Amino acid sequence: MPRDAHLTYPPLNTLKPVARDVWIIDGPVIRFGVGWFKAPFSTRATIIRLAGENLFVHSPTPIVPELKSAIAAIGTPRWIVGPNRLHYWWIPDWRAAWPDAEIHLAPKVKQQAGGRLDFACAALDRQSGYPWDDGIATLPIEGSYMTEVVFFHRASRTLVLTDLIENFEPHKLGYAMRLLTWIGGVRDPDGSTPRDMRVSFSRDNAALKEAVGQLIRWNPERIILAHGRCYERDGSAELRRAFRWVLERRGV
Repeated sequence: MPRDAHLTYPPLNTLKPVARDVWIIDGPVIRFGVGWFKAPFSTRATIIRLAGENLFVHSPTPIVPELKSAIAAIGTPRWIVGPNRLHYWWIPDWRAAWPDAEIHLAPKVKQQAGGRLDFACAALDRQSGYPWDDGIATLPIEGSYMTEVVFFHRASRTLVLTDLIENFEPHKLGYAMRLLTWIGGVRDPDGSTPRDMRVSFSRDNAALKEAVGQLIRWNPERIILAHGRCYERDGSAELRRAFRWVLERRGV
């Protein structure tokens, strides 16, 4: 069994339908951190099919031959999105597989990736003006360390987040990670924004509160997360719970 396999959501590298025209792909564990300490993170991509069988690909995971064939059966990737500066690693592989796809990157992704993204990319830095506007709403949420761009598929009422909420299930974690995810505020069933990232997103409290309000006003039924257990129902209630650190803050 591969290292950290217990942290993943098998089967991996497989299209999994979650709503009409919406699929997820659970990928392998990556390790991210500072210095000697690298914490394990499960990974997840989201695919949304729009008119003309055009596919919107969010935070891609590894592409393997079987997955490529399965994707070809549902449509053609037209837009591949790196939604924040930490989610870009497998974009070159998807671009190689679908060279006609447009690559859209959140602010600071290019700087983070260095030479790995040495091709033309479009900016994800506004709320509209994208080719997917008719089916998917876009909202950049700016932070001092990174901006995360979130997406809402109107037809299925599916909200797609990346790191604004993480929700690690304790039964998949060792003792040390259970403790760290609890301290970090990202342990299921009370997943939320990691405490270290809250400082970044709190630079403009009024703007942050308005952005969270917009997520709630969209009234999502489900929320897809990049790390940990997703929320299959009661999305608005989960947002109010997960972002109470924003909504209950005074002075904004």
